[in-house]
Amino acid sequence: MRVEIWSDVACPWCYIGKARFEQGLAGFEHKDEVEVVFRSYELDPNRAEGDTTQVIPMLARKYGMSEAQARQAEQRVADNARSEGLGYIAEGRDHGSTFAIHRLLHFAKTKGVQNELIDLTFKANFAEERSVFDRARVLELAVEAGLDKDDAAAVYDDPEAYATEVRQDEREAQELGANGVPFFVLDRRYGVSGGQPADVFKQALEEAWATRPQPLKLPSVPGLGPDDIGVSGDVCGPDGCAVPQR
Repeated sequence: MRVEIWSDVACPWCYIGKARFEQGLAGFEHKDEVEVVFRSYELDPNRAEGDTTQVIPMLARKYGMSEAQARQAEQRVADNARSEGLGYIAEGRDHGSTFAIHRLLHFAKTKGVQNELIDLTFKANFAEERSVFDRARVLELAVEAGLDKDDAAAVYDDPEAYATEVRQDEREAQELGANGVPFFVLDRRYGVSGGQPADVFKQALEEAWATRPQPLKLPSVPGLGPDDIGVSGDVCGPDGCAVPQR
């Protein structure tokens, strides 16, 4: 079973939701048969690369609230994060374009270290003082995740590298009806929106597993050996058609 998670490294509920999903997955009987894939979603797709701002003033402007109200809102999110054992700096963080990071995450997927890089980037963005909207810092995280520094730098510095993959993820999110993240899709049949409790994710996994499409079974015939899957006969395939024996 495949679980796709649309998220953004600038999204606090994606950070929290990933931790809660992993708790739910850990309690799922068939967890070793679940493939998890992260998909790209930018919360601020129109922000230019290099244009960074502090989180509290950004939230105040975006939601039309005072900075005091923005601090209170961030503190509530911080409390949720800490309840999951996650570090969280409620004030002083930067906010900026995540497009380059998403491109690098797609590259990390080709090297089998996507999950490692997203975990490191989440932690760096929400629990550490140093900004992830800094090329040098992102490349440090890429190396820590297991990527070659020169290869990662080449991807980061080329705005077209993996750009198509990022945009395709974002188009698919729209097609699936996602209007916010995190957004979890199980086998393209079930959707879970938001940073739900771990029990909700476990229940969704169980339901998706129980109702997944089953392989086609052919009727059995007395006398067939244990390795036979059912009734067999002459067929046509890529190499041609069977020749009748009588």
